[in-house]
Amino acid sequence: MRIRSKGIFFILLSSFFFSIMAIAVKSIPEIPVAEKIFFRNILGVLISALVLYKNKECFSGNNRKLLLTRSIFGVLGVATYYYTIGHLPLSDAVILNKLSPFFVILLAYIFLDERIKKLQIPAFIIAILGTIFIVKPQFDYTFIPSMIGILSAIFAAGAYIVIRQLQKTDSTHVIVFHFCLFSCLAVIPFMVAGQFILPNLKQLVALIIIGLSATTAQFSMTHSYRYALASQLTIYNYADIIFSTILGMLLWAEFPDLLSITGGLLVIIAGIFNYLSSTQTDEANFLQHQNFEESSS
Repeated sequence: MRIRSKGIFFILLSSFFFSIMAIAVKSIPEIPVAEKIFFRNILGVLISALVLYKNKECFSGNNRKLLLTRSIFGVLGVATYYYTIGHLPLSDAVILNKLSPFFVILLAYIFLDERIKKLQIPAFIIAILGTIFIVKPQFDYTFIPSMIGILSAIFAAGAYIVIRQLQKTDSTHVIVFHFCLFSCLAVIPFMVAGQFILPNLKQLVALIIIGLSATTAQFSMTHSYRYALASQLTIYNYADIIFSTILGMLLWAEFPDLLSITGGLLVIIAGIFNYLSSTQTDEANFLQHQNFEESSS
């Protein structure tokens, strides 16, 4: 499998499990956001800690400043996204969060010196049109939840950019461990202050699903940036909308209409545009960078 193809595979796998997480989050609106965040990350703490111990890796990591920065961006992104899911229709919440690729391209250009390719401009236009066709957002809710949804996209983009830099100094397991541990510790004061409800069996199952799916998605997403540039992968984050549509059909018989099918095709076309926008020179440069990382790890 080619280097960039591995990155695409892992980002698609991440999108699939993030869509499962979103469905689980939406299914238990009575559970506070802080409690959902805790369950989302506690499993990740345990698994990543076991892996670090087994591999005899340093728990503290190498670039602690960037690890903390990534963790802050991450927990803020999750909190704002969960809030948006709980206060807006899922379609609105998803499309607002899907604005993150635009912020990623801007941040990657500013901080990572990744140039914006000509084909990426129509690709992103087609992708956002396809997303609108699929989710058919209804922007008739209050202003504040919508703004918080946009913030979730900004925080997510910041996390993606920091991850790209962290891959040069720290392993995937170290990055995930720090993010999950920080997230759990950050929400404990809110849970003690009242943001906690003793879950019944149904709610507990949903919380466990949130933790399992989020942990799998987190490892897959972080791992994907070892194999491709941030700007090459962000377009594929739109795949979770398609995954959510399929899961909706299987779970609740929510069959897509013509607009949704058209939107899905537009997203696929946008992905092809974005894939073709990467030149052989970019791939060769990244391959050299990948070989350097492997030799220095």
